[in-house]
Amino acid sequence: MAADGFIRQQFVQRLYVEHHGWLNGWLRRHLKCSQRAADLAQDTFVRVLTREAQDLSAIREPRAYLHTIAKGLLINHWRRRQIEQAYLDALALQPEPLAASPEEQALIVETLLQIDAMLDRLPHKVRRAFLMSQLQGMTYSAIAAELEVSERMVKKYMAQAMLHCLMLLDDDA
Repeated sequence: MAADGFIRQQFVQRLYVEHHGWLNGWLRRHLKCSQRAADLAQDTFVRVLTREAQDLSAIREPRAYLHTIAKGLLINHWRRRQIEQAYLDALALQPEPLAASPEEQALIVETLLQIDAMLDRLPHKVRRAFLMSQLQGMTYSAIAAELEVSERMVKKYMAQAMLHCLMLLDDDA
């Protein structure tokens, strides 16, 4: 077992030495920020290191493998920035006495990210129906017309979304 760990460590070290510069450059081109690119490059290699169950020696295209991991991290980064920016835009519209403290803002952004991740696990039409109902206050018949489904299907979508929310709350408790 110790020999496997050593071989794995050597493989990751070689992967890092041979491809870190390329990965960092690729991320820099997409992010236009060398510090954030360096952070995401490091996060990519941390993900490689923490994937214990995978046989890294089976990787035939290391750059494609690293690209896939880094692209997922990049998408998460952009999604987080969109959520943070939407929150900051909404916060800017609030009167000064209602503005949250920096600590409260961080907690709110983290909660919004958790909600976004939860919604992302729902099927597309279920998510759209849930958001139209909860955020836009649309009736089930209006949602049905928008999604081009029956009102009964909208009820099923809403039940599925609510069940999903309840299951996640149970998991957190």
